[in-house]
Amino acid sequence: MTVTAYTLAVVLNLFCLFLGYRFLFRPAAAAAGYGVPADPGGDAGAYLTIKGLRDGTLGLVGLALLAFAGAAAEAWFMLAVALVPLGDTLIVLRNGGTKAVAFGIHFATAVVVLVIAGLLFAV
Repeated sequence: MTVTAYTLAVVLNLFCLFLGYRFLFRPAAAAAGYGVPADPGGDAGAYLTIKGLRDGTLGLVGLALLAFAGAAAEAWFMLAVALVPLGDTLIVLRNGGTKAVAFGIHFATAVVVLVIAGLLFAV
């Protein structure tokens, strides 16, 4: 179970890095995939950059915790980080996004994060 928990945690953290990269360097496509399209050339540009920095930082912190502090620290971090996709679910719903994206991407991500946290606590 240890290998599975660590592998899933690493994959999730790398995915956060990917999302951060995408929002920083492909913001229009990333915003559309997020569920609330935005014009990176307009007023939304700064917010898309902030989202990219946020997601990338969460991925780096998660990898650092896993590497240097261990599974328990990563599990607590993931419990806290699960609030981000839960919040994203509400943001998509409140801003005209579809329920399919809100629940199928963001809420499902929160569930996956919580499952991985549980696996890490069991290590």
